[in-house]
Amino acid sequence: MQLELLNDQGQAASKLEAPDTVFGREYNEDLVHQIVVAFQANARQGTRAQKDREQVKHSTKKPFKQKGTGRARAGMTSSPLWRGGGRIFPNSPEENFTQKINKKMYRAGMASIFSQLAREGRLAVVDSLRVESPKTKALAAKFKAMNLDSVMVIADEVDENLYLASRNLVNVLVVEPRYADPVSLVHYRKVLVTKAAVDKLKEMFA
Repeated sequence: MQLELLNDQGQAASKLEAPDTVFGREYNEDLVHQIVVAFQANARQGTRAQKDREQVKHSTKKPFKQKGTGRARAGMTSSPLWRGGGRIFPNSPEENFTQKINKKMYRAGMASIFSQLAREGRLAVVDSLRVESPKTKALAAKFKAMNLDSVMVIADEVDENLYLASRNLVNVLVVEPRYADPVSLVHYRKVLVTKAAVDKLKEMFA
């Protein structure tokens, strides 16, 4: 698989030969959907909580007499049938949302995403991405010159200058190969990979 090698102006200067095992796979939509959903589910904290009829603050007094009113009998207003009553099956903070994904499935799904991005022209390679100082303005000007408004950069090494310069940019994410995730790859319009990071992705997902 040949990937576009961009220059500083964001133009395709040449082609880079990339391994088909990572960038030339067939697109498996079901597998990609599964790993994206699993990644989002595993990121959930599960801290939400609701109260049952025992935990809500209500009086235990019978709201009205048992017979003669024409209404359905009721014992207390904390019943789940009443407005403001407890939930029948409340969510608890101990709820577990994790989904298990096998390593082979995850690697195949990530390779499928990279391959589809390459086919759609949303993935390109740059020699390197460096900034001389931790200035957001300088990095923003570099991306503007390359005509990139929504980009995920996978760099072989993210130094302090690059991290500090990119963290306040909207629609820009700079990560190392080990932190690349399926949700971000699908989300951003363009994915830039440095030459050295291509080899690391090959080791991880081939």
